[in-house]
Amino acid sequence: MVKAIVTIDDRTNRVLNILKAKHGLKDKSQAINLMAQQFEACILEPELRPEFIESLKASQSEKTVKVKDFNKRYSK
Repeated sequence: MVKAIVTIDDRTNRVLNILKAKHGLKDKSQAINLMAQQFEACILEPELRPEFIESLKASQSEKTVKVKDFNKRYSK
């Protein structure tokens, strides 16, 4: 576990306090950990998520379409 001393502004402090109260957390470090988990789930690339891997496996079994001239077929 890493310990850090951080400087946050008043608004961030309020947000952390709201997260603590809403989720019944003991301290602000738990609120920061929760924020990091939510950030990871929502913002970071989905390439390693199990759901993404499953969707790729499902798409591999789909039938492919052969196209002679891709640009002619799909250009506007």
